[in-house]
Amino acid sequence: MIYEEVVVLAMPFDQALERVKWALAEEGFGTLTEIDLQATFEAKIGKRIDRYVILGACNPHLAARALDAEPQLGVLLPCNVVVRETDGGVTVEAMDPGMMATLVERDEIQPIADDARRHIGNALAALTTPT
Repeated sequence: MIYEEVVVLAMPFDQALERVKWALAEEGFGTLTEIDLQATFEAKIGKRIDRYVILGACNPHLAARALDAEPQLGVLLPCNVVVRETDGGVTVEAMDPGMMATLVERDEIQPIADDARRHIGNALAALTTPT
């Protein structure tokens, strides 16, 4: 089962993180949360890892439509987007919003999930387009 979309960027981590936020914003997603796992692991358990940030991205129009159709869907929000250092550069992984439709058996959710998937896909595609 594929549950994420992946892009690998050849740029410095901080630049990649800002570019991801920009690409998401261009598609109507705000960054609600930013979790720095590298700093958290170091501070809480003394574990050292490469840079690893989880962004909680939310498109309020899509989220409102989804919650109108299924209020319990909030447990699946926001959409998580991971930006992490890897040997090949900076890997960006976004949860496939289509997973919502497979977990919630309501016909009204599918078109919302399809819209979210399209917007996330557009954001990821923009990451590999030269500016």
